[in-house]
Amino acid sequence: MKNSKFLWLFSLLLVLSIFLAACGDKEEGATTTTEKEEDPATTEEVTVDEEQVLNLIQTAEIPTMDSALVTDAVGFDLLNNVNEGLYRLNEENVPIPAMAEGEPTVSEDGLVYTFKLRDANWSDGTPVTANDFEFAWKRAMNPDTASEYGPYMMGGVIKNATEISEGAVEYTELGVKALDEKTLEVTLEKPTPYFLSLMSFGTFLPQKEEFVTAQGENYAKNSESVLYNGPFTLANWDGTGLSWQLLKNEQYWDKDTVKLTEINYDVVKEDATRVNLYTNGEKDRATLSGEYALQYANDPEVVKEMEATVFYFKYNQERNGEKTPLANVNIREAISKAFNKQDLVDVVLANGSVPANYLVPKDFTFDEDGNDFRDVNGDMATYNVEEAKAAWEKGLAELGVKELSIEILGGDTELSKKMDEYFKSQLETNLPGLTVTLKEVPFNVRLDLDTNQDYEIQVAGWGPDYQDPYTFMNLWLTGGGNNQMSYSNPEYDKLVNAANNELALDPAARWQAMADAEKIVIDQDFGIGPIYQRGIMALQKPYVKGIVTHSFGGDYSYKWAYIEGKN
Repeated sequence: MKNSKFLWLFSLLLVLSIFLAACGDKEEGATTTTEKEEDPATTEEVTVDEEQVLNLIQTAEIPTMDSALVTDAVGFDLLNNVNEGLYRLNEENVPIPAMAEGEPTVSEDGLVYTFKLRDANWSDGTPVTANDFEFAWKRAMNPDTASEYGPYMMGGVIKNATEISEGAVEYTELGVKALDEKTLEVTLEKPTPYFLSLMSFGTFLPQKEEFVTAQGENYAKNSESVLYNGPFTLANWDGTGLSWQLLKNEQYWDKDTVKLTEINYDVVKEDATRVNLYTNGEKDRATLSGEYALQYANDPEVVKEMEATVFYFKYNQERNGEKTPLANVNIREAISKAFNKQDLVDVVLANGSVPANYLVPKDFTFDEDGNDFRDVNGDMATYNVEEAKAAWEKGLAELGVKELSIEILGGDTELSKKMDEYFKSQLETNLPGLTVTLKEVPFNVRLDLDTNQDYEIQVAGWGPDYQDPYTFMNLWLTGGGNNQMSYSNPEYDKLVNAANNELALDPAARWQAMADAEKIVIDQDFGIGPIYQRGIMALQKPYVKGIVTHSFGGDYSYKWAYIEGKN
């Protein structure tokens, strides 16, 4: 759920968040060393500068470095680079063994995973042990820790996690056990096809019990009160400052892969300042949004990539105990089809986003044959003014009215307001008799309105928690914590629940069940109205190579990054 709720409530504040990767040539006269690429299939040589320093901008402070407490994108991003779990996402976003020495052994019923740990050290030189995982996971489930992500990520997955969250079982009964220093046994509640994908997520990182206990309330409050077992260590962070560093971790088991020796961060929240720091050479990358995204769209140093985050209209069917016009399926269909998504992403967003006629994003999950889940249903609920008008007229007739006024709940940022104005113009033009009112409020107000289900239409979005369609499909289960719009379809519930239970060990049937459920919520019930899949844009110096972006968990990995040809 890495910032999932945060994402959909901050949908437009984050719409132009960024990642990148660009290429450049070595300039004559640079001092270099030469190394081979890691892939043994290639003979291409990589020339890296002697000085391996990367200068970056962050858009927010670090709230905490405690993996049990972190809930924000900055924290998860840094933890991904200074710590390492049983698995790590590689350059192709595939979870691969990290602290685990290899693939686990799995019981015949798919419930018990046994991991052997590799020889690896913490930054203080002491070994990483199986108890470090048992302690950290149980600590995240301890009610005294008050972790948000522990119960969320482990509930229904790790044995007894749900019962612990409900107070029926002690947190010490969580289904994780260190059999010896190098052997970790994990017992699941039920077979979970995406379990190994979870093992790369920040909530499942290890923590050294003796160190955490010694630090007490000061644990993870500054760079000195944390231990690191990943590619880098955190330095010069006092817990509140606007700058910090990552330094190469000489205790890291795979340190020979890590080329960067130093990453310098400064928090900069203003677009103009970020761009200025980039153009004057003080920073190697700068995110772009609004007018700057349009201004630099064709700059040769601009990089664009696609995220696995999808935005959509939430149609609230019941408000303050009364049914809304959105309870009518034809009204929902009309709105879903009545606005031009291509113009929206090309003109309003202009950041590489693409129209979304789906819920589960493209290029996110693949079956064992490499087929994209997106290919099963393809596009649904596409822009079609004629179909929109027909559904609209039918809906108005069923409601016994000739016109409607509907409110769209949005944010109070400049970009959010531009986007909402676009929706208003499109919908009022293409649906005769519709008046759209815009309610633009700060984040905390939107949070309350959504929690209380006090809105009609809301622009929302979801970023995945793990690499499986289920992270999107479980959003709209009847009574689900993220539903909060009174959508309910028994057949949808049946399909999604089957995918997470009896079909867990039948990949083909499970895949089809989730595809059928997606079609119900998007193309039959029009329970939500898909808008776009988010693109990301930034200026990046051509000498920066090898930064990897991830579709879930920490946003970026710098393990494989390097500087080539800066001088």
